[in-house]
Amino acid sequence: AWLNSIPVVGSKLYSGWHSLLEMGGSALMAKIRPYIGTTTTWFVGQAAHIGRFMMHCTLMLLFSALLYWRGEQVALGVRHFATRLAGKRGDAAVLLAAQAVRAVALGVVVTALVQAVLGGIGLAISGVPYATVFTVVMLMTCLAQLGPLLVLVPSIIWLYWTGDTTWGTVLLVWSCVVGTMDNVIRPILIRMGADLPLILILSGVIGGLIAFGMIGLFIGPVLLAVTWRLFSAWVHEIPPPGTDPDVILSELEELEEKNTH
Repeated sequence: AWLNSIPVVGSKLYSGWHSLLEMGGSALMAKIRPYIGTTTTWFVGQAAHIGRFMMHCTLMLLFSALLYWRGEQVALGVRHFATRLAGKRGDAAVLLAAQAVRAVALGVVVTALVQAVLGGIGLAISGVPYATVFTVVMLMTCLAQLGPLLVLVPSIIWLYWTGDTTWGTVLLVWSCVVGTMDNVIRPILIRMGADLPLILILSGVIGGLIAFGMIGLFIGPVLLAVTWRLFSAWVHEIPPPGTDPDVILSELEELEEKNTH
């Protein structure tokens, strides 16, 4: 009976389900059999993705614990190696990588955690079921820079659909606050971690997540920050070009005349 109450597609689902039941078990298996292989492959693929994601999270936590335990000695050793390899520029690259990691930890992870916790509090107070599970999902979407509204908006729709308009309105207002607070918190925290462009850090976070998974949350910004700083230093090694375009063009014409003769 609950199938019939689903908006838009409820009546079609209800009639289709009853027609399958009337066919009997053998007819039902004949309908399902062509999709069993595809469904099994999809579930195996999703299980592999989840397993890879959990492995990345475990490795990230393990390395974080090890670095927290012996972080100063490891950092000093890495700086010595970088200095031996590339002099002061190598040491600067290592320090820049540390700043990028600190900026991500402050600006991205802390912001995602704050948004997920506040969003979860709103879900729990509004009476949305499985608020804890949705809070974890919200944390993942915030880390992926998709925001908490992917979870909060369906919850608001569900509250209105069930007739609980009061809590639906409360959650709507709360979601507007939670969904936009990252625009204020994230730039402040990133500036506290490193003097790097905000777009550089966010691009590294998104690209790192796509390319490397959860651990790419830190790898992406480090690669972009170090590359950007080294490229900037390489460009500014020579003095800037002249500001008078007429002088530059006349010098170019003189060089062309000498080459022709």
